[in-house]
Amino acid sequence: MSEIILVGVDGSETAQRAARRAAELAVKIDAELVVLTAHASDNAEVVSIGSDTWILDDAEQARKLAQRVANDVRNAVPGVKISAAAGHGKPGDVLISDATERGASMIVVGNVGMKGLGRVLGSVASSVAHSAPCDVLVVKTDGK
Repeated sequence: MSEIILVGVDGSETAQRAARRAAELAVKIDAELVVLTAHASDNAEVVSIGSDTWILDDAEQARKLAQRVANDVRNAVPGVKISAAAGHGKPGDVLISDATERGASMIVVGNVGMKGLGRVLGSVASSVAHSAPCDVLVVKTDGK
């Protein structure tokens, strides 16, 4: 059975950096990488303009975001085995729950929010590091 690495993304450039780093690691250890994003609500809204109608669904938008990041990473890191997923809830909780369900060997997150006020109020990286069922890699993504 292949190892699984999860990486949490939110559409930001720093999350993209963490995803690329996770992909590089996944290739080196021949693991599967799962790009995971969270959505806070299960809202679905129908929007009609003229004869056009769109259904805006938070869960679907989250899945599309994760897939877009997975596609970008696949292009940047040849040979990575990658998939995308989304979960409902707070980002840290979604990462921990998904890691538990999949039997992941590692969660990768960026370090944004681990300094200054974010350090006091908490961050995704901090909550995951304290509660994860597996190893956690905090990637320096803040550019400093």
